[in-house]
This record gives sequence, structure tokens and C-alpha cells, in this order.
Amino acid sequence: MPRISTEEFRGVPLRVHEFLADVPLHDVWAVDLPHPRSGITLNDFLRLGNALTCNLSPLARALLDIRLFVGRLLGWDREPATDCEAFAMRLTTADRAKSLVRPGTPEGIFRTVYRFENEQLLELINRTAHAAALSALAETSTVYRFYFGVYVRNVSRFTPVYMSLIDPFRKHIVYPSLLRTVRATWDTTFSMAATP
Repeated sequence: MPRISTEEFRGVPLRVHEFLADVPLHDVWAVDLPHPRSGITLNDFLRLGNALTCNLSPLARALLDIRLFVGRLLGWDREPATDCEAFAMRLTTADRAKSLVRPGTPEGIFRTVYRFENEQLLELINRTAHAAALSALAETSTVYRFYFGVYVRNVSRFTPVYMSLIDPFRKHIVYPSLLRTVRATWDTTFSMAATP
């Protein structure tokens, strides 16, 4: 599952580019999905595919469980000591009206900032980082392209160290597993939906 260039990603017309313009894009990934029919939206996929229940590989799941255990042990997952404004506070009246999910709705360990038809932004604020996870879906004539972007804002001097420590695990194990799950869920959902 390829990482893609920032330039390619910024060429996709998404609200997040303006919304998080001042937050560094840590990395972005994409996976091409089959095109069973026109008009499938990210919201359709998340609803029909129950894509929110992610079946990661056993190794990726074990790494996340270890991280969560260490986070509880060391207090990493509490709110940061510094004042950190949630990204949801940036939403305009138009953003709120367009969102299909109420901002602040829990999504696993994340909170929803917004979900539009083809774009969803989730955030996580703790003592390690203020992170946002962007999922988006773009349709072409031959494929759907699913984008997964990660934005990270420092909450302390520890944030860059922490991100450097977890980067190899994220890039080589967790995100490839996540994108394989997206592909498998898509295949199952839309091949089943296509059968009479």
C-alpha cells in the first residue's frame, strides 16, 4: 500500500487542506479500490461496510495494545498539561451543517471533527501529540482511491521524539494493515451489494 507524495494529495479537492493548513502533514497513504458502480461515497462505505470496526493483523493489533498499555501506565493518554484547542473548534457554521456526524462523537480512541460525503477527519489529543486522521474517497472512471492522511501538531518537546519512535511501526506494520483492511472491507461490502 503506497505512501503518496504531499503534492499529489494536496491536488485532491478536500476541505482538510485549508482546515489544517497550519498543522504539519506527517504522511499520507492511498489504496486503489475496484469500481463496481458509480456514486459510492466514503459515508456509504463507512455505513455499509461497518468500516469503523477495523480488523487489523494480529501483529498490528498487538502493537496497538502494547502502545495503549504503556500509555495508561505512563499517563500518555491523558489530556496535555498545556492548553490545546480541539480542531473541532475551527469548524465554520457551514462545516457543521454539512457534517453527517456530530462533531465530538467518539470513534474508537478518536473524536469526530467532521464527516462529509467523501471526507472524514478524526482527532486525538493526548500528552504525546495532537493528531488528526483524514480519510477520503475520490472516484475516477476506473477506480476509487482511498486516502489516509495523518497530521501531527506538537503538544510538547516529547512529540517529535515519540513520533520518531513509533514511525517504523506505523509505516511498516500498522498503516499497511489498516489499508489492507480497508481493501478487504470494500471488496466484501461492494461485491455483496452487487449481487441480487
